[in-house]
Amino acid sequence: MTDKEKTEIAVAVNYEGIADKAPIVTAKGKGKLAERILDLAFDSGVKVRQDADLIELLDCVDTGDEIPVQALGAVTEILERVYEINERKKK
Repeated sequence: MTDKEKTEIAVAVNYEGIADKAPIVTAKGKGKLAERILDLAFDSGVKVRQDADLIELLDCVDTGDEIPVQALGAVTEILERVYEINERKKK
């Protein structure tokens, strides 16, 4: 499969910091919608990570649903880094 044949996929997650609640999928899309999600993320300064295995798993999660246990480790690691970077920017 060439790069032109690959379809861009984007999944956005959010974590409210509520005990006993996993992060949720807030948006997802393929093709042009994925490009728009990524553009919004970049324009807003949101950190973006490319991980084909993680995106494959998260693409199966419906918008508004919690992240499945199988993906929590990877998503938690990403969110920790994002929060750490945001805290550094505040200082």
